[in-house]
Amino acid sequence: MAAPRLTVLAGPTAVGKGTVSADVRARYPEVWLSVSATTRAPRPGEVDGVHYHFMSAEQFDRMVEAGEFLEWAVVHGRHRYGTPRGPVLTHLAAGDPALLEIDLAGARQVREAMPEARFVFLAPPSWEELERRLVGRGTEDAEERERRLATARVELDAEPEFDHVIVNDDVRRATDELITVMGLPTR
Repeated sequence: MAAPRLTVLAGPTAVGKGTVSADVRARYPEVWLSVSATTRAPRPGEVDGVHYHFMSAEQFDRMVEAGEFLEWAVVHGRHRYGTPRGPVLTHLAAGDPALLEIDLAGARQVREAMPEARFVFLAPPSWEELERRLVGRGTEDAEERERRLATARVELDAEPEFDHVIVNDDVRRATDELITVMGLPTR
């Protein structure tokens, strides 16, 4: 059996990347899901070290300067997000199937750093459904929603850059497709 490859899951805001990733982990606990670092404040219910590594701008800057991120970016023009490099390399070296759930800019940086990774674009079934999901989350004010939708328009145009495209019209079906793309055994 071939060594596990890093799988990068990207797509626009509110497309369901977190939901699909959580479903993969629930069904395949051996899949290691990278926890990103961010300078934004936690949303209600988010736990440091589980959902994100929440850190100050100064802490983030120190990690950037030390080359400790596989990728990082300013997202939606406001907050920085990044993938710490060390845990990714450690898990891949141990033979663990690894999944990164990141934004478009991050996926592009990972492609430069690790072109052997598998790149998967999670797409919404329609623009209207993406808007409905974003509004339905209720976690952003109107200004932030508009900023995220503007970013999503750009991100949707990047779909051809990816190795695989999965339409998230149904979480279970989308997860099944991602599991197949990752080469995990059927259960």
